Amino acid sequence: MKYRNSVEFEVTGEYGLFSDPVTRVGGEKFSYQIPTYEALKGIMQSIYWKPSLIWVIDKVRIMNTIQTDTKGIRPIKYDKNENDLSYYTYLKSCRYQVLAHFIWNENRPELAADRNEHKHHNIAKRMIERGGRRDIFLGTRECQGYVSPCTFESGRGDYDTIPEINFGMMYHGITYADEAYSEETKGKMTVRLWQAVMRYGIIEFLPPWECIHRPVREMNIKRFDEKLGNFTLADEEEVMQ
Repeated sequence: MKYRNSVEFEVTGEYGLFSDPVTRVGGEKFSYQIPTYEALKGIMQSIYWKPSLIWVIDKVRIMNTIQTDTKGIRPIKYDKNENDLSYYTYLKSCRYQVLAHFIWNENRPELAADRNEHKHHNIAKRMIERGGRRDIFLGTRECQGYVSPCTFESGRGDYDTIPEINFGMMYHGITYADEAYSEETKGKMTVRLWQAVMRYGIIEFLPPWECIHRPVREMNIKRFDEKLGNFTLADEEEVMQ
């Protein structure tokens, strides 16, 4: 389904690393076979973002065959200023088509005057044509990505003839306090999980409010102060008044 403010783009990169944050603690990093919702949302925010809106990733199409490549890396140790030896498993030859749209951030009533759908939609499309406002990364900073316009479902994909592949329970993303979507997620940082299934090369994401969510900790909203022109910490109740 395409919305009135939908955008479409293709993102490519030599390598990608879409890992579950829980598995990174030990130093080793192992990529999921497919990009996560949060990683694609991060790419969309690098293309164009304003605090008055929230990007929602609708679908991703896997264009190239899923391949992995393991490399020996020497990261800095957590507790010492010394190098360690770790193995990172990357995806290689990444190419994805993405369909997304935006909704207004109802947690920011102070920015209601910026809710001009036509303006933001046109700027987002121009930024896709220019490759994004900021650098694009496929999951992590060492995996440089490149964005270009496309028509979603155009061209041939390597999984177009495969009816279904189930990837099981996956990390979906993190909901911060300023994007809370329910009473249970207000004033908290929440981790989301979901069941990922690819059908004929296309993965249709659940929206954040339909995922399994688990609160992690309390969190305040950062409010945009028009007088100061910056963000200041504020109590969530004060923001919602």
